Amino acid sequence: MSRIKRLAFSDHSALTSRSFRYFLGGSFFVRTTDWMDLTLLNWLVYQWTGSPVALAILNACRLLPILLFGIQAGVLADRYNRKAILMISYIGIMVSTAILAYLVFAEVSVVLLYIAVVGRSLFMTIEVPVRNAFLSDLVDESRLPSAISLQTLVINLARMIGPALAGWLLLTVSAPVLFLFIACGTLIMLFSLAPIQTHSPACLIDKQRATNKEDLKETFHYMKENRLIVTILLFAIAPMIFGFPYTTMLPLFAEELMGMGPDGFGLLLSISSIGAIIATLVLSLNQPRYQGKVLILSALGFGLFLGLFILFNGSYLLSLMLMLSVGFTSQLYRTTSRITLQMQVTQALRGRVLSIALMDRAYIPLGALIIGVIAGHFGTLIAGLFMGFGCFFTTLLLVWRRPELWNT
Repeated sequence: MSRIKRLAFSDHSALTSRSFRYFLGGSFFVRTTDWMDLTLLNWLVYQWTGSPVALAILNACRLLPILLFGIQAGVLADRYNRKAILMISYIGIMVSTAILAYLVFAEVSVVLLYIAVVGRSLFMTIEVPVRNAFLSDLVDESRLPSAISLQTLVINLARMIGPALAGWLLLTVSAPVLFLFIACGTLIMLFSLAPIQTHSPACLIDKQRATNKEDLKETFHYMKENRLIVTILLFAIAPMIFGFPYTTMLPLFAEELMGMGPDGFGLLLSISSIGAIIATLVLSLNQPRYQGKVLILSALGFGLFLGLFILFNGSYLLSLMLMLSVGFTSQLYRTTSRITLQMQVTQALRGRVLSIALMDRAYIPLGALIIGVIAGHFGTLIAGLFMGFGCFFTTLLLVWRRPELWNT
């Protein structure tokens, strides 16, 4: 038996949990269609408008619900049954995706499309922190790092397959039909959740005693006492604002810098996913001893490789190799950050702390908006270089201001 297979089914593997296996299987389908959706929407809006600003506005529509309701989603995760909240969220995502299919079929204005994206993003805002907190309901604490790594692996497998599949299907299948196909991925997740049994209590907050204000006060006091959590959140600024918007801006880079169509755009996203999968496998086989150093070096590498990808866009093979490196370093940073954070948080506060940490997702559309404006005024090349080297030098600045992470 190979080493990977032995580790996969060891005593500390989350795969020993039947409920987790159901959850992981459903997650693969819903995350694959999520990445298809991201590819389809970004490409569609850019083709409709030809404007990088319009592309940035689309992704800013994903930002608004996160900023307004992100913390409240964490409170829901600690107050109510997480499985029930997830099922409601997936039903909302499925229905709103079907609405998007109709709007695209009717060829409505891009403004109405933006409004529909905001509505669907509300359900996604709830789903993400609840889903991450739900992992601790499926496995015990000793298997939690395995569960996080395996979920990340599935997400990156989906990230590899989804964009390439969407780009290929866009050549022959209409966008409304693709949106209906995407809605089916959510339906599969609902069927996967139905038989799942959890081992944790349905509610972790005394709903008769605690108010929303008290919930948040307790959360912020806990984070204030845990300096490592605050430091991890601060170090998310550079990669999330400057780096991770590359997935949003790739239609622009693929077409204007590299002369690619939707299939080439999907290929670039898939190549970055291969790098991310390699990073996840590395972490699943051997957790780094000095996680602070891994966080810092991977964030620096992410920015450097992204900048070089933009700089050497004329070489097809080199671009693919650099995109592979971008995927590897970005996921190495992201997964290490999530594992470190989850292991620091108590069960009773898990949903609320994770909801605050996961609000770093809002940095991505915010960064996309900034990059889109820069691309509109100064050109695509300048915007891309600003992304990569902005991530690199901002991370260096944060290391100078918070040097204690290096020794973590």
